Amino acid sequence: MRIVIAGGGTAGHISPSIAVADRLRDDGATVGFIGSPAGQEASIVPSAGYRFHPVAATPFRRELSLRSAAAPFVAMRSVVTSRPIVRGAHAVLGVGGYASIGPVLAARSLGVPVVLHEQNAIPGLANRLLARLATAMALTFEDSRGRLPRSLRTEVTGLPLRREIREVAVRRNELAEEARREWGLELGRTTLLVTGGSQGALHVNRTIADAIPLLAGRSDLQLLVLTGSAHEPVVASAARQEMELIVRTVAFLERMELALAVADLAVARAGASTIHELAACAIPSILVPYPHATDDHQSANARELERAGAAEVYPDRALTPEGLVRRILSLTGDAERRTVMAKAGEGWAKPDADERVAELVREVARR
Repeated sequence: MRIVIAGGGTAGHISPSIAVADRLRDDGATVGFIGSPAGQEASIVPSAGYRFHPVAATPFRRELSLRSAAAPFVAMRSVVTSRPIVRGAHAVLGVGGYASIGPVLAARSLGVPVVLHEQNAIPGLANRLLARLATAMALTFEDSRGRLPRSLRTEVTGLPLRREIREVAVRRNELAEEARREWGLELGRTTLLVTGGSQGALHVNRTIADAIPLLAGRSDLQLLVLTGSAHEPVVASAARQEMELIVRTVAFLERMELALAVADLAVARAGASTIHELAACAIPSILVPYPHATDDHQSANARELERAGAAEVYPDRALTPEGLVRRILSLTGDAERRTVMAKAGEGWAKPDADERVAELVREVARR
């Protein structure tokens, strides 16, 4: 069986695709990827051991500009470029992002069946455009169904997570010890993980930097801040002072499982991958949705986890150092509540999402 996975953009888009590809490959399928040469998929996919086919792609922008005017022509060219790659495939899995549009259109022009996967609670533009061409769509959130054609077959699979993330639940003590050695963290302190996603979050980082002096006297607390490469100086400069609080900054992290294993609580943006990793690893969270995400989908994502009882939502427009410190200390001082939130996250997560999506792809491919 030969499967082509198309799409990408950020690491948050690509990691679930790699998880599904691993599951398909374990069962004997040959899996290749199509994506933008400018996206993170161009480096992540080959490093995961899969063949990557770069195809030019550009976003469909809502504003009038030369780039938005050129987008349909780039998409048509990507259809032509993608046709020989998808020809003969048993199925194409479109995972969202503008880089999925050309390959999916190419697949349908050749009679190759298409499965789509939607990560967010509010489906993205690419998947909304392509939905009527798909045989089926795998959804991360139940609420997405109401935003898609009724005739489309949909399955709520959850978000596929990499094997290393899924194993945190059973390897937590071992991985947490490795994390403490790696970053000089102390056993016995409550560990707060701060992450803005794969590309960092400037507003969150600035707020944490301004919150550090307010937490400086806390000898029971330590911060692990995943800043993103561009923003590390923002937090690192605030952490240079002498204080009881331990602060460690990390510009880029390949082994996210280490951070998740050592964390007792998280402050994070609300991308689909982030919130599913936190839930699956039983980490209660304070979620600060990125306010400029398309269709405000991060707020919709965050509210899903809040309704499940596993997170608090703190709107970006209301975010202040003082307010964030109050929320952090409220949770770090209430171990019982953190335990309830952690169990709620575990109950909400779908750790077998990779197999659910893979099985849907296999089923469609066999037809």
